[in-house]
Amino acid sequence: MRFTINKSQIDIAPEQFLRRVGYGYIRDHRTGHDSFVRRLGSNFYPRLHMYAEEKGEQIIFNLHLDQKQASYPGAHMHNAEYDGAVVAEEMARLKSLVPPSAHRLSPDDVKEEDLLNKIRPGELPEKSLRPDKKSWWRKLFGF
Repeated sequence: MRFTINKSQIDIAPEQFLRRVGYGYIRDHRTGHDSFVRRLGSNFYPRLHMYAEEKGEQIIFNLHLDQKQASYPGAHMHNAEYDGAVVAEEMARLKSLVPPSAHRLSPDDVKEEDLLNKIRPGELPEKSLRPDKKSWWRKLFGF
């Protein structure tokens, strides 16, 4: 199952995004492909297996579920599901973690005076919401 986003939707590299959402990096020594996996339990299989590919201004994520390792001699591939409930749920989770906006504001884009001008009179509480701090000595003896 695939989904595509614009590079501007995430403020970090695709590899860093995948690590933040629970995927670990692996490199297949036979094929030389880089990919990411997320284990579904304490064993190596089953696992979610993700490939990330950058094409121009887009990032294409390709996800499948590895059920088990190849179980017969000479085989180098494994059982995989490219759709199904587990893959669909994971895809929905990943899509929810990607901001929908095509452009995110950097801190340099927003000026402090702009934020202060947007606050209307009466919107700020009269008294601070944070209670006064007491020293441990005053807390101990209650004064």
